[in-house]
Amino acid sequence: MMFTLNNATRTAVSALALVFTAAAMPAVAQDAAAPAAKWFKTCSKQEESDICVVQNQLVAANGQLITAVGLITVEGKVNRKLLQVTVPSARLIPPGVLMQIDDAKGTKLDYAVCLPDRCTAEIPLTDAIIASLKKGGNVVFTSINFRRAPNPIKIPLEGFTGAFDGEAMSQSQAEERQRMLQEAMQKKQEERNKAITDAQNAAKQGN
Repeated sequence: MMFTLNNATRTAVSALALVFTAAAMPAVAQDAAAPAAKWFKTCSKQEESDICVVQNQLVAANGQLITAVGLITVEGKVNRKLLQVTVPSARLIPPGVLMQIDDAKGTKLDYAVCLPDRCTAEIPLTDAIIASLKKGGNVVFTSINFRRAPNPIKIPLEGFTGAFDGEAMSQSQAEERQRMLQEAMQKKQEERNKAITDAQNAAKQGN
């Protein structure tokens, strides 16, 4: 299912899509995930607008994206501030995504677009949301999968304030960060595969 997007939303969704480049986002269990990457900020120019995104991504050990959050500021020809969360596909649409910061009351994000590999929900980004994220310890995003089971994903807020208030990464820094993240995920997957192989070999020797 895909919703019709206005120009402002399309620009913001496009901006986030440039950042979250995972090819597929299956419904992976959180216990299969590697630790969340740190918060960071990137800025770029797109369609006569300046776009800055403060973001974090939670990925599985095999490198597949589980949940991504981005605080998007678009200024110029288009002016808009959004908080967007991208989750796997096969979600129930009406419940949207529930955002809860620490023990505060949850806030619902409605889906803006669903593609074959992911769904993106959004709400306007307000000063109150930013302040809550800066003061918080963790933020949990809960979507409902097609089996009607909640899928809560926790992302630590450590480093959020520094990323939000600090300077944006350069293109080379962003590319280096992505390379290091991919290498770390590959190493973790190799360790997991080795552990499975060692266990299988031990079982064969026991027989």
